[in-house]
Amino acid sequence: MTVKLLLVDALNLIRRVYAAQPGEDGPERVEGACVSTLGSLRRAVRECGPTHAAVVFEGEGPGWRHERYPDYKAGRTPMPEALKAGLAGFEQAFLEAGVVSVRFPAVEADDVIATLASKVAVRGVEAVILSTDKMFLQLLSDRIEVRDHFRQLDLGRAFVMDKYGVRPEQFVDFMALCGESTNNIKGVPGIGAKTAARLLEEFGTLDRLLSASETLKGRSGEALRKHTEDVRLARDLVILQTDLELGLNLKSFRLQA
Repeated sequence: MTVKLLLVDALNLIRRVYAAQPGEDGPERVEGACVSTLGSLRRAVRECGPTHAAVVFEGEGPGWRHERYPDYKAGRTPMPEALKAGLAGFEQAFLEAGVVSVRFPAVEADDVIATLASKVAVRGVEAVILSTDKMFLQLLSDRIEVRDHFRQLDLGRAFVMDKYGVRPEQFVDFMALCGESTNNIKGVPGIGAKTAARLLEEFGTLDRLLSASETLKGRSGEALRKHTEDVRLARDLVILQTDLELGLNLKSFRLQA
């Protein structure tokens, strides 16, 4: 039997479902969102056919990215208090459906998911990441997939090339150049997505581009020379960690009837 691990970006799923619920913030809306999210999880299991699954939540407290860059995620709309208070109910509902939830203090869900997906992929296990967060596109490989649950769309290499004009292995450098607004990570001023893709097509990597920036003419060259350290910081921030010591075992994620 083929082993497949489904990794669900918890808040990416829950908050989008909650936002689509009618009514004011409060227990009734949370309850409706919980029922709908559970339905979405069950549909994802049917569509992806995993043997193992985990829902990964954000860890409480600031992590290393906040320490490196205090404005990380600044400006984000805070989670509604009613939803925050009701998250334990979501975890219980997932558990009753046979899917465990995990979180680690001060560790972002993205890094936990990236580590789990990368470690099982090395062992020959296929991993499917359920999220609309484009940060995960950097992980795409023969054994790691990203799925947009809401559009029922698998986001593969062709999707990245068509939408962004770069290969998945260039996606970290691409985000470093043009920024990642969801997390308030600034790119190089004046370099947008099209320019970033063009520069990476020409130079291949950010390091090669920066090495050539001294002789690069025009506004792009001037901006890169002025913001070299900023773009290096941005690259560090968008790289997902894939080597965390989590102390987890794949067996604990086996789907239960």
